[in-house]
Amino acid sequence: MLEQKTFSEKIKNYALKIGFHACGISKANFLVEDAVFLKKWLDQDHEGEMAYMRNHFEKRTDPRLLVENAKSVISVLLNYFPEKQLHTEDQYKISKYAYGIDYHFVLKDKLSELLSFIEELCGKRTSRIFVDSAPVLDKRWAQKSGLGWIGKNTCLITKEQGSFFFIGEIIIDLDLDADEPIEDYCGSCTKCLNACPTNALVAPYRLDARKCISYLTIENKDEIPDRYKNSFNKWIYGCDICQDVCPWNKKAIPTLIPEFKPSDDLTQMKNEDWQNLEKGKFNNLFKNSAVLRTKFAGLKRNIKFVSD
Repeated sequence: MLEQKTFSEKIKNYALKIGFHACGISKANFLVEDAVFLKKWLDQDHEGEMAYMRNHFEKRTDPRLLVENAKSVISVLLNYFPEKQLHTEDQYKISKYAYGIDYHFVLKDKLSELLSFIEELCGKRTSRIFVDSAPVLDKRWAQKSGLGWIGKNTCLITKEQGSFFFIGEIIIDLDLDADEPIEDYCGSCTKCLNACPTNALVAPYRLDARKCISYLTIENKDEIPDRYKNSFNKWIYGCDICQDVCPWNKKAIPTLIPEFKPSDDLTQMKNEDWQNLEKGKFNNLFKNSAVLRTKFAGLKRNIKFVSD
């Protein structure tokens, strides 16, 4: 037990050393309550066109089906809060998480470094790294690992710096000392629910993705429904409204990760530049960016929707 505790402390300390904001550990067990919640959410079709949410249901709620003999889930947070917002209120907006290089690259590299350290410490293990690209309930594992709580806006929130974090995991066949979850500190606050212009937060802790601006500008492949005209507040890729109004994000501190800083070309974009955006410029602006997910045609659709 002493060795297990020592390994756990060394892993968490090394994670902080290489730039993660926080690291926590939970036991790799079946998520009973989440299985019930997820089934109800899917039964209500709240996932919209994200059909992949219906795939691998059992794996999504049981990490032992993803990694043979899994014992622990190591969760990490990486801060992406920018030093300065790209936009003013009357300018077109993209979500803060997409200002710099696609987080998948940055987070995977850091998790690989952490896994190498673990194997130097404990020997070769059976493990997998996960960065929002497999059937893993990232926020729930981070919550179980004591890194924060899942707020009424369905984001993971930390007491120290709010919610502008990327989440990643290492699921591993190593028995480690698990952390305890912390309590929910949302209290009676409903600012996120009240601020959502499309009423996507249909209840505290429940998001109907089909109404969410982030979903409609990224995951949605069809035309944006006309009923949302004048509701987007000039968001053309993603949306941060429910995070921006959260009181806990008053504590947000700018990231020290250089890859998450916007390029000079992106910071200089004005509304006219967005409206006249051509594919060559799009490719240069968003090389290795998360914005590529919506593709050029999708971004032009979003710009036209908020311009008309």
